Amino acid sequence: MGVQDVLTRKAGVITGDDVLALFKYARENKFAIPAINVTSSSTVVAALEAARDKKSPIIIQTSQGGAAYFAGKGISNTNQYASIQGGIAAAHYIRSIAPAYGVPVVLHTDHCAHKLLPWLDGMLDADEAYFKEHGEPLWSSHMIDLSEEPKDENIALTAKYLKRAAPMKQWLEMEIGITGGEEDGVNNEDVDNASLYTQPEDIYDVYAALSAISPYFSIAAAFGNVHGVYKPGNVKLHPELLGKHQAYTKEKIGASEDKPLFLVFHGGSGSTKEEFTAGISHGVIKVNLDTDLQWAYLIGIRDYVLTKQEYIKTQVGNPDGDDKPNKKYFDPRVWVREGEKTMSARVKEALDYFNTANQL
Repeated sequence: MGVQDVLTRKAGVITGDDVLALFKYARENKFAIPAINVTSSSTVVAALEAARDKKSPIIIQTSQGGAAYFAGKGISNTNQYASIQGGIAAAHYIRSIAPAYGVPVVLHTDHCAHKLLPWLDGMLDADEAYFKEHGEPLWSSHMIDLSEEPKDENIALTAKYLKRAAPMKQWLEMEIGITGGEEDGVNNEDVDNASLYTQPEDIYDVYAALSAISPYFSIAAAFGNVHGVYKPGNVKLHPELLGKHQAYTKEKIGASEDKPLFLVFHGGSGSTKEEFTAGISHGVIKVNLDTDLQWAYLIGIRDYVLTKQEYIKTQVGNPDGDDKPNKKYFDPRVWVREGEKTMSARVKEALDYFNTANQL
């Protein structure tokens, strides 16, 4: 049996029970699905191409800043307008093109901090309008990240949003404990080290509150994670803590399954294969990738520019002759494609790392 045997929709954006079935299958079969941050149609197709070639499900997500960029830097983001409109545009684009690649896609939004809640509100408005017409939300899932808030406030406000998402069978990812580093204007580079490690009691409190509302949720528990890439030795990951979270919750609820929680690995760029494997063994079903993929996308374009620089300095004239046209070298479809190829190769590497390849 493979992933597609447990899904109703075999290709394109999946929602509701299909998302739950996919994550259950991943947890049981010890693989995690990479969540690819995208900012454009070009980065979307790079991710989809990798998933198709590796016969894998994929998660495609936009951050608040990524969504605004999808709309265009010339649009004002007052009241999160650009992020809402860009997120909606990205969602419709991904929905329209994903079936052509023949793989199931979880359509997600990333890291919505407290100050960004108007962005989430706007997207949920779009979800409810789409649900009214199509019987499913526009997005498969969202993330609410209130990890900077006191635990009780974090849980209470997350529960409020899950209650809104639940009638649509929409997944909600939450974070408790802080991911270090900096992303989308949220800077946690100087937080107290103890805040980078969530306690099992905190995880259970989240589970108890949210499971009473809906089964469609996952937890990004901090175990030393940091956004970005740092020098080896500067980041101390302890994925074994995730196993303790699972064991504690299992005991508290009397579960028959060893891993009752759906866990998420944030700050995955720069981590070792061993760290990923350990996290996946403890019930991680989703790994966020952003920084490594930004670098991978640049590599293709950078190397093209460096090797073809004498062909892109002018419209006409190159080492082959003063009258030779250069259009075939400076056409954006040529050099942007080089970035897509190197990004796609890095996504394929992640699909192999996380045991996601050939799961379809």
